[in-house]
Amino acid sequence: QVQLVESGGGLVQPGGSLRLSCAVSGSIFSKSVMGWYRQAPGKQRELVARITSANSGSTNYADSVKGRFTISRDNAKNTVYLQMNSLQPEDTAVYYCNAKIEYGVVRGTDDYWGQGTQVTVSS
Repeated sequence: QVQLVESGGGLVQPGGSLRLSCAVSGSIFSKSVMGWYRQAPGKQRELVARITSANSGSTNYADSVKGRFTISRDNAKNTVYLQMNSLQPEDTAVYYCNAKIEYGVVRGTDDYWGQGTQVTVSS
């Protein structure tokens, strides 16, 4: 079975930094597109950052975090990271790790989610 476990969340002051980690058990990590999503109270879950399966894979970011957040992955350690700098109160949310394996149109996709980790930015 596949499990995703996030860590690194917590309380930080505005302007501070946090690094989130997501450890993936199972054999699917190297084949997966990895992403970080977040959900704030009263809002829909949104994509924060995404990285393709290679260590040097391409990335994309939500406009709200470009220049502040960096996603990376270490396929040897089955771990994906989200470095968050210049944090603001608007970044407060539960952050979720996601793994996606994309097949053809007939087979579809496999999607896996972590339990989430709380990030709170406040004085």
